[in-house]
Amino acid sequence: MKTVLTVTACTLLLAACGKPAPSESVESLMANPERLNDVRAQCKADHAKVGDTQCTMAAESTRQRFMGSGTPYTPAPSATPRVMPPPAPKD
Repeated sequence: MKTVLTVTACTLLLAACGKPAPSESVESLMANPERLNDVRAQCKADHAKVGDTQCTMAAESTRQRFMGSGTPYTPAPSATPRVMPPPAPKD
């Protein structure tokens, strides 16, 4: 019984040593452009240290700030070419 408790306690301690969840969200980074720039610079300098999750959130925040709500691009309808009047006769 004592062994089971020891193994359980060790397992719980090891599980608690995992990487903490990022404290920032995409929305919080979008609302704070200075922090977003800091995180992007950190990701560029040392991606492994910052982590994939944080860098992905920074990239998504940048994308959403740039693209907005994601309205697709719709080009303006092509205008019909204007017909030029013939040149005036020379006298």
